Amino acid sequence: MYAILRLAIFVGVFMGTRAHAQVGFPYCESFQGGSVQPTTVFGGQARLINGALRLTDISQGVGGYVYIDIPFSSSFGIKASFEYFTYGGTGADGLTIFLFDAAVTNFFPGGFGGALGYGPGNNTPGLSGGYVGIGLDTWGNFGNLIGGPGGFPGAPYELHPNSVVVRGPVNAGYRFITGRKVNEGGAIGLPAADRFQLSSGAQRVTDPNNAGYRKVFVNLKPAPTGVGYELSLDMQVTTAAGSPRMVSILESVSYPFASPRNLKIGFSAATGGFTNFHEIRNLQVEVSDEDRLLEPIGVDLQERASCEGQENKYEIEASQITLPNENSEVQCLQFYKSLDDIEAEDDDLCAQGKCKPENRILEYPQGIVKAADKGGEFTFFPFSGTDGQEVTLFYTVTDNYGKTSKGNSLTFLIKTTPEPILLLADNLPLEQWDLCPGEELQLSAVGDEEYVSYEWYKDEELQAGSEGDQFIVTQPGSYQVWGYNEQGCPVKSPLLLVEQPPFPTLDLINPVVACFPEDRINLLEYILDIDETLYDYRVEVADGDYLVNEEMDTVYTDGNYKLSVKFKQMDCWSEPFVFRIRVIAVPVEAAFDYGINGSERKSDEEGGILIDDPIWFTDLSTGRPIAWEWDFGNGKTSTQKSPVHIFGEKGDYLVSLTAINEGGCESKASMNISINRSYRVMFPTGFTPTSEQNTHFRPKTKGILEMELLVFNGWGELLFRSEDVNTLGWDGNVDGSPAPPGSYVFRVNMTAKDGVNAVMTGKFLLVR
Repeated sequence: MYAILRLAIFVGVFMGTRAHAQVGFPYCESFQGGSVQPTTVFGGQARLINGALRLTDISQGVGGYVYIDIPFSSSFGIKASFEYFTYGGTGADGLTIFLFDAAVTNFFPGGFGGALGYGPGNNTPGLSGGYVGIGLDTWGNFGNLIGGPGGFPGAPYELHPNSVVVRGPVNAGYRFITGRKVNEGGAIGLPAADRFQLSSGAQRVTDPNNAGYRKVFVNLKPAPTGVGYELSLDMQVTTAAGSPRMVSILESVSYPFASPRNLKIGFSAATGGFTNFHEIRNLQVEVSDEDRLLEPIGVDLQERASCEGQENKYEIEASQITLPNENSEVQCLQFYKSLDDIEAEDDDLCAQGKCKPENRILEYPQGIVKAADKGGEFTFFPFSGTDGQEVTLFYTVTDNYGKTSKGNSLTFLIKTTPEPILLLADNLPLEQWDLCPGEELQLSAVGDEEYVSYEWYKDEELQAGSEGDQFIVTQPGSYQVWGYNEQGCPVKSPLLLVEQPPFPTLDLINPVVACFPEDRINLLEYILDIDETLYDYRVEVADGDYLVNEEMDTVYTDGNYKLSVKFKQMDCWSEPFVFRIRVIAVPVEAAFDYGINGSERKSDEEGGILIDDPIWFTDLSTGRPIAWEWDFGNGKTSTQKSPVHIFGEKGDYLVSLTAINEGGCESKASMNISINRSYRVMFPTGFTPTSEQNTHFRPKTKGILEMELLVFNGWGELLFRSEDVNTLGWDGNVDGSPAPPGSYVFRVNMTAKDGVNAVMTGKFLLVR
């Protein structure tokens, strides 16, 4: 690494926040433009209007405030000045200058009206974190009990108009500390020549030579005791045209209250039953204890090495400047082309304390110099073709108290930038490399120039002991090599991103089951969330060999296996996922039979099966099934081992049984069952009326809804007729007398439950 080049890159003054940091002062806000600094916070009625900050309109019971959201160290105090305009209304109420604890995170003002936005009132406990409130009280309530505890001598609610009143901190209850009546005489008033009214009159007066002009100067200087402040307040007042005068109102008044570590400053105004416009402009805030603040001291910086065609980064080192003030920091650098330009700003306090954007950049024919927005960092970009040239400019250092150094020179010597350099990963010019756990990757630096030294960076951090043209990588990160030529100028390689991508989570259906001893299994089909476009998969088999991707479609034996995955572009595999392959030795084979309870009928020749016959299905499967899934072909199913089913309608039904073993293997058997009948009728060949049994002639029926039974003799004469489907039948008598034995004829007219009509005839014997 060539120190002459980078001088103090990332070295020097640390710019962290400190307890007593005073960044941002002097603070200047004119309120005359269309915007304010980001740290100027408005609230209530406060708004910019006609070249001033208006805190209240001429309305009753309103208020507004503004505060500077920059903490300042209480150890150095603070002073402020601003033009103050109160005019146009009926004479109330006034304005408060306040300081509050910078640690407050939820700011809220005090009560408006007589409390002037500082003390308690209007259901408000008082200004949050209030430390001191200095009221410019036009109406007169800030100096009595309406403004807070205590007040001027006299009746508790007596008005004290045209008074300047100081009230204490929140931990003292915002109580009255001191006051001065600026338009009266006596012990608490002013000499006759100094008296004036706080109000400007009927209109805003901005010319110091015109009557009604008012400007406030307040100073809180640290007390010699180290506790509290000496408070002074002066006003520039014009009561007669062309005769502005300075009036001392409070002079080194003791304010003996311990202050918070850091404070912030703000302003509030309010009206009550009477009104006024309240406005301020040209606010300037700075450190009070000037005697203890010293200017930083810089040095001339000669021949700062810089390399053409690239941005060179620098930072002022602590050893090169002097920051004499307590807890001092570099607030900014400012650049100028001559010392005369610096001297032209010496009398402009706001320019000294504020880093002007126009002073942070300088352009020369040879290149561009830029200062950072904050701190001591800066850059120089020399244009190509400027090798060997010099650029001299002048700079100042401003600290966090707004103190600025005298001008010092800064000279850049421009040198040649080396030829481009490449970073090779495993001898390849890549932008990205995926690294396996435990793997080493060799990086090499090559280019068209003889580089005298190298620097290797990981995630923008210089790696110790990496001065050679090769570097070994073992961890993921963003890598870059810098090569330096004899002039000490660097050239940077493109970045190489080394990643160590996590393996995907492996999961698969476990166990994997082979339903037959010689069954082929494609394990890829069992892997969940598989992505064969990005990853390779492999399984380790019993003999230690590996099957990769499509090789995994094969015959396996029963046992445990290991599955791994890798990225296709990488050579390393994930930790194995252990799973089992179960091979079923005796395959399941489905089989079944069926029958009607108590009957062998299956075909028409055997009497057939009726639609309402309960059919018993019997499982005859082998291979130890543990589950059964029946499909009766009519939308009905069952999971019983041997179920009973009634079809209820004629038809041909394909009945299927799926038998499932404990490995989830399935076997299916099917057979067709025909149901063509809805009824059955059986006739006896004879009967014996005189016996104990078989005493009547009638058919046995099933599924018959209506029946007409007719019996005839051999000459065709009707002997018996019944339309009762439940009739006992013919008892062998005719008109009460026994019919002779012999052969008789029957006829039956029937209607089945499914609406089918049938007629059957035949002969039978009557035996006596």
